[in-house]
Amino acid sequence: MPAITLVLLPGMDGTGEMFAPFVAAMGSECSTLCIRYPDDGALGYAELEQLVRGQLPKEGCFVLVGESFSGPIAASLSAAPPPGMVGVVLCCTFLRNPRPKLAVFSGLLRFAPLKEAPAGAKAAVLLGQYSTAALRTALSHALAQVSNDTLRARLRAVQQVDARVSLAAAKVPVLYLQARQDYVVPASAGLEVKASLPAAALVAIAGPHMLLQACPVSAAIEIKRFLQGLLKTTRANSHATP
Repeated sequence: MPAITLVLLPGMDGTGEMFAPFVAAMGSECSTLCIRYPDDGALGYAELEQLVRGQLPKEGCFVLVGESFSGPIAASLSAAPPPGMVGVVLCCTFLRNPRPKLAVFSGLLRFAPLKEAPAGAKAAVLLGQYSTAALRTALSHALAQVSNDTLRARLRAVQQVDARVSLAAAKVPVLYLQARQDYVVPASAGLEVKASLPAAALVAIAGPHMLLQACPVSAAIEIKRFLQGLLKTTRANSHATP
């Protein structure tokens, strides 16, 4: 089995620029491909999934990493994996709206100036005690590239999505990374992943919602372990084949 490529699906900003710390932590053990979403509020989960499918590697083996907003896309692809896809990592994400009690405020989304929220407040929620000047700057830069209309559309998509059936039909191994200090996605989202797919591996790591950015080394260790398991399984299966 050749080296595995990690295909990174970004969080709510959709830029993928904030994967840099995690890519550095992975080192040279595998290549990475980051898929960027266009700043287009008309694209929901179904449209973004088609966009992702069109940009996946055409050769070799790869693993999808679905961060936060992109988790439902990775879960959906796990049920109908294209050639070469050998695993999925779900990171600080959900299969359906992780905060259903906030749905009562959904009508206010079209008025909310999401980008203009105080930088300190955004950092407190997304980074918590792991916030640094560099991470705050990177977050502000990423969000500056996305319109309020697109952010609102993605929040509406989160309210409506339900990828439980897709994950239950997963054809590839799945790893779920849970951040212990995640103020955005509750621990119940990880339990729902296990309920939908009992075979999924769930690993809790000390860190905030933006786990791959704030604690890239810890996340990389677990993902490397997952990749090594995939390699061993594939090699064992190939040796067992007459």
